Amino acid sequence: MKELIELDKKHFIHPTTSIMEQQEKGPKLIIEKGDGIYLTDKKGSVYIDAMASLWNVNVGHGRKEIAEAAKEQMEQLAFNSTFSTFSNEPAIRLAKKIADLAPPSLNAVFFTSGGSESNDSAIKLIRHYWKIQGQPERNKIISLNRGYHGVTAGATSATGIPQFWDMAGHMLTGFAHAKTPYEIGTAASIQSIREVIEAEGPENVAAFMAEPVQGAGGVLIPPSDYFKEVRKLCDEYGILFMADEVITGFGRTGTMFGLENWGVEPDLMSFAKGVTSGYFPLGGVIVSDKIHEVLKEKSQGVLFHGFTYSGHATGAAVALKNIEILENEGLVENSRLMGEEFLKGLQSIKAESAIVGDVRAVGLLGAIEFVQDPATNTRFSPDLKVTSRVIEALHERGVICRGVTYDGTDIVCFSPPLIINKEQIDTLIERLRQSVLAVQQELESQSVKLS
Repeated sequence: MKELIELDKKHFIHPTTSIMEQQEKGPKLIIEKGDGIYLTDKKGSVYIDAMASLWNVNVGHGRKEIAEAAKEQMEQLAFNSTFSTFSNEPAIRLAKKIADLAPPSLNAVFFTSGGSESNDSAIKLIRHYWKIQGQPERNKIISLNRGYHGVTAGATSATGIPQFWDMAGHMLTGFAHAKTPYEIGTAASIQSIREVIEAEGPENVAAFMAEPVQGAGGVLIPPSDYFKEVRKLCDEYGILFMADEVITGFGRTGTMFGLENWGVEPDLMSFAKGVTSGYFPLGGVIVSDKIHEVLKEKSQGVLFHGFTYSGHATGAAVALKNIEILENEGLVENSRLMGEEFLKGLQSIKAESAIVGDVRAVGLLGAIEFVQDPATNTRFSPDLKVTSRVIEALHERGVICRGVTYDGTDIVCFSPPLIINKEQIDTLIERLRQSVLAVQQELESQSVKLS
């Protein structure tokens, strides 16, 4: 263990990590095994993976049938380039399968290696779509505050969380942000989008993009009428609506794709994560028939955009097997049912605690928010580090989850594998209850005034 810790500190620069903390403390866990909803570290400690690692291990860890599918494909054809119209059967079959699962008007797929690449690809396809129609000035992309779309140049610029811009500076121009409906509701948020469109000039706006549920922003679930109003607004101004389904796709919210919860069809959807449940890096963009027809008719010459691993044969085989599991085991419906149980558990904790504000879940995507006074929604001082305390208390009780503290909020997020059952939900809720009450008692012992 000591050798691994020192090698980690010396050679491994971790993503989205405090480099200084890594150098001081080394890796928090060195994971050795995954099985179902559980992860086991090198010391033999077992944890509930209540985040499905990064919102993505939908079918759970240790699925031997996926490993076998990858092995069989690798032995036959591990990889071939799909540039210059070269193709392979798994990629073709996967594109057809995803089109079958997507909303009826979305039928053509561009493959990438992951979510950030998918969103960058969507942005470039959107701008290309307008350019080949003689409207190159339509290049502005509007997204939401607290939205997260990835860390490549375009995706970082579309992201509405300033901390991601601060790391290396804002990456690209041509992006603007409107207010999220979180805490202000549908009408005010739609008005904010309208104001941004007018400020940028409607003739310059290419698209509006948003996550069905803002995951990294704190599992911010929109009001029931929000996306229908978004669709109306986009249609009014003749701009495209792009849905970032990287987190919400493939059953996470109790439907195959997140926007199904609100009965809205976008013009494009990005996907990644749950399409392979993390067993292989793969993502993509699904475009509408309207967009595809324009591309077929007016995109002359080579489309100078593509990734080495676009349409990766092994990745596609893994995705096909993963989707087969989702369907055969009814995991999308299980996500819906277990999500209802999880929300009931969160509500029971809220009823017992003096520091819990909003609790929310759609499918197996949920969050619990901590406030100093639930009656007035008064937030804790960031100096108290309430989120970090709850995360650590959960860690001590064998649960891995994720905290969000943007804009002074204290939110703990959950997205367990879709295979989780009622008994496991109950265990997770009980460990969360113990953790919340322990942090509450700790705050009270420090004379922090609570409601």
